[in-house]
Parts: sequence; structure tokens; C-alpha cells
Amino acid sequence: MKVIRGLTNCRPEHKNGVLTIGNFDGLHPGHQKMLQTLGSEAERLDTHSTLMTFEPLPREYFTPDNTAARLMSRHEKIRTLAQSAEDIRPDHLLFLNFNKALATMTASQFVEDILIDTLAIRSLIIGDDFRFGCDRRGDLALLQQYSQQGHFSIISIESHCIDKQRVSSTLIREALANDLLAEADKMLGRRYTICGRVSHGAKRGRSIGFPTANIHLKRRQTPLQGVYSVTMHSDKYGDVHGVANIGRRPTVDGENLQLEVHLFDFNDSLYGEQVCVSFQHKIRDEKKFDSFEELKQQIERDSEEARKRLLRSE
Repeated sequence: MKVIRGLTNCRPEHKNGVLTIGNFDGLHPGHQKMLQTLGSEAERLDTHSTLMTFEPLPREYFTPDNTAARLMSRHEKIRTLAQSAEDIRPDHLLFLNFNKALATMTASQFVEDILIDTLAIRSLIIGDDFRFGCDRRGDLALLQQYSQQGHFSIISIESHCIDKQRVSSTLIREALANDLLAEADKMLGRRYTICGRVSHGAKRGRSIGFPTANIHLKRRQTPLQGVYSVTMHSDKYGDVHGVANIGRRPTVDGENLQLEVHLFDFNDSLYGEQVCVSFQHKIRDEKKFDSFEELKQQIERDSEEARKRLLRSE
């Protein structure tokens, strides 16, 4: 899979392919269904497949103070797609910078300037609720007009539903924010996971007997906040259970979002390792403690509770 950052980096070999467009935040089964169709159509037409997505996400651009957090960072999206099964892995992942020029572009301009003139797409795969262009005025009907003129073909995919409810990234974020992890996992088709590289921290956890793997989150918000039982995976050590705090660490007056994981019965170094942390159970909300001794006592209780819950779920 080749990552293309911006239309200016598109080359002649990136034209005349099959395209799908969207945020694809979380890559839930509905997204995977679209990507499978994308791959099948590209194979039928003997051409390449491209997933076009945006950075920042459009809702982040329009509401920068919005507390609704994305499910995936850009790096996680790239990594997940690159490691996905071949039938859902696009040949190209094209990131468009969602800026003022793109936000104010009319739907017709988007189709003519980008889809036809720049990319010369042969086929477009979209969801049945797809909207685009300034004020979201572009829809399937408009795209069909261009299709009838012979510019490209269109395949519209029905929404993925569970228990007659349409699955969406928004619903998954809401479920996670409301501590409904099982419901979120059901819609995702897997455990909710955050990935990143372990970095050096202040080592306060080690000083009170609870060393942690620190993962700086390169995002403004996360859908989860608090203390959880978790499983951390790395290529070097496999799966290891633990307890994690995700938030801003109010006891030490932290400002940046950070994921801190204390692993059970684990003494090896993880610095520099790429890891993925899957969240199993919510234990409590994040809170500020008056002393490190109180924090230590609480981590002991959290660890005991996490061990019990992980054992019951095995």
C-alpha cells in the first residue's frame, strides 16, 4: 500500500483507478465492506484501488473545540490498513488536507477538479449516506449525473447494520465515551485498541513500585478516559495483561493526553517498541489524589480489580 500525501503528489500512475472516499475512522465492518467492494471492482477493471480520506477530519476542521474524539490517529489508520487482509487493503491511501479551499469547494468543483481532471477515476464506491462538497450538498443523485455522462461508474453500498441499527463511527465513539465497551466492540468487530510507541516518561510510577509503559497520544482527545484493564501487544513480547490510565494525569498536573500501562508480572524494557493496547473493562474514572501514597494505594486496588476482571474474561 502506497501512502500519497496530497493531490500534488499524485502521478500519472495514480490515475484511472477505482476510488472510495470517507473518513474511515475506526475501520469498522461497514468500512471493510466498502473496501472489499473497492478491491473487487479494481480487479474487475484490471486497475488499482485508492482510498481517499482527510486530515484533519472535516468535523475537526469545522469544530476544533469539539470534544468528540477520533477513534484512530492518522498513523494508526495507515498501520491498520497496511496490515489488513489483502481483500480490504487498498493499493493507495490518499490523504487530502482538509483546509479552507477544500471546505468551500462546491460539490461540482470537487467532482470535476479532483475526481475527473486530477484522478480520472473509472469507478467510485460510496456509502448510501455519502455527502460531500460545501454545505454537504453533493450526494448520490449528483454523482449519478456525472456517471450518466460517461465520466465514471458508481457503486453505492448499503449501511452495515447490527440489530437493525446502522453502525457508524459516531455511535462507536459515543459507546466508548459512555463506558459501553462491549457495545462498541460489537460494532467495531474487535476490541477497541490504541497503538503507539513507548517513550521515556518521568518514571514516577517506578518510584512508587508501579513502572509504566508511557505512550504519548498524538491527538487532542480520546473517546476513553479513566482506568481500564487492558492487554498490550508487541511483536517482541506478544500479549501481556495490565492496568492502564488514559487521560491527563491530574495528580501530577499533566496537560497532554497520555496512555500509561502497568503490566503484570513483566520486567523487560519496552522503550522504543511499537505497541497496541486493547481495552477490556472500565474500572473507574480518572481522579486527582492529594499524595503519591494515596495514588499508590489506589493503583494497588486498580491492579487487583483488573486482574480479577481479566481472569473472569479468559
